[in-house]
Amino acid sequence: MLIGSNHIESHNEDLLKKHQNKLVFTASEINDSEAIIQKLIDFQIAIPSWALGTGGTRFGRFAGGGEPRSIEEKIEDVGLLHKLNNASGAISLHIPWDIPTNYNSIRELAAQHGLKFDAMNSNTFQDQADSAHSYRYGSLQNVNKAVRKQAIAHNIEVIQHGIELGSESLTIWLADGSNFPGQLNFRKAYQNTLESLEEIYDALPSNWKLFLEYKCAEPNFYSTTVADWGQSYSYVQKLGDKAKTLVDLGHHLPNANIEQIVSILLMDNKLGGFHFNDSKYGDDDLTAGALKPYQLFLIFNELVEGMDARGMNHAKDLGWMIDASHNIKDPLEDLLQSVEAIMIAYAQALSVDRKALEQAQEENDVVKAQEILQNAFRTDVRALVAEARLRSGAALNPVALYRSLQVRENLIDERGLKTMATGL
Repeated sequence: MLIGSNHIESHNEDLLKKHQNKLVFTASEINDSEAIIQKLIDFQIAIPSWALGTGGTRFGRFAGGGEPRSIEEKIEDVGLLHKLNNASGAISLHIPWDIPTNYNSIRELAAQHGLKFDAMNSNTFQDQADSAHSYRYGSLQNVNKAVRKQAIAHNIEVIQHGIELGSESLTIWLADGSNFPGQLNFRKAYQNTLESLEEIYDALPSNWKLFLEYKCAEPNFYSTTVADWGQSYSYVQKLGDKAKTLVDLGHHLPNANIEQIVSILLMDNKLGGFHFNDSKYGDDDLTAGALKPYQLFLIFNELVEGMDARGMNHAKDLGWMIDASHNIKDPLEDLLQSVEAIMIAYAQALSVDRKALEQAQEENDVVKAQEILQNAFRTDVRALVAEARLRSGAALNPVALYRSLQVRENLIDERGLKTMATGL
């Protein structure tokens, strides 16, 4: 399905007067609103291919209709999102779920939708039908060198696919770890993992980055070989300048101070990027900002401050991506909501009075510092986010337009009711 510019123009015309009234008020409340709007226009959030279908749990999965059945249909779905919000201009592929059969045609299709290829993702947490060895006891950490070599070769293959598509980064998430005390020699597991990562790192093109993701637990529950930001940092420090830590918001122990983690990694030039989602208990992979919008704002507050301190480009110098599992929502609606929440948190962080906050910090004025942050968080910036969409030719209210055009119903008509996204 394609959404025509005429649909967006008609939708915006109906909402324009009300939007303009809100914008005038918001701009009167926030300094440098024009600069904030431009930054919002420039900011893009990648969509992972696996988030375009219905997720599930280990107990079951309730598939939705009209899910993408191929890499081509996944690109088309991200194209729909990008047409609606002009903030989803990249797709992140997962190998072997998304192996292209024709690189040229895939690149051309992505270009038609205004999309780039974000980080490539490897998969050593599942056994594939044609694999000689099993990852049941780990991949890069495995005591069996043949298993480690297989996992290394897979990651290098993923890099080769990415080169053909124009990607410039590889994300590695390892399920490696142990479930019982005594099962694993921690030191040897670390050494095996490091040696394996070194071989993968050596295969990176000069303009590529390696993002090493961490996770406190699951699927292993006694130990995880890259369990937290400190362990990821330890690996990437040893690997070299092209290796960075990737932060997934749901991969921490409860109540972890993610904003402080972000600040330190950014200060040491070892923050590679983000996987945005939200959670109540663990790696829940819920809609970004659905439960902890203040935490999301605080994270962006540290990002804006730290990136500005290093003279970084907000839109280009870190990797921004959603990683969520839409168990009961329409995946495309959920992704539209997540992008909106991320943009709101970013706009709020951009509105913080930096000079006043720095002065309050230098004077140990705790109350003033708290008031500055909470005032920015409590300011309604949705009109700025909507204006950024309007100026870039997107919809003032993407979810409303998605529903009025009956996008999901059209996708079901095209693809069928009993479809399942590849890889899930």
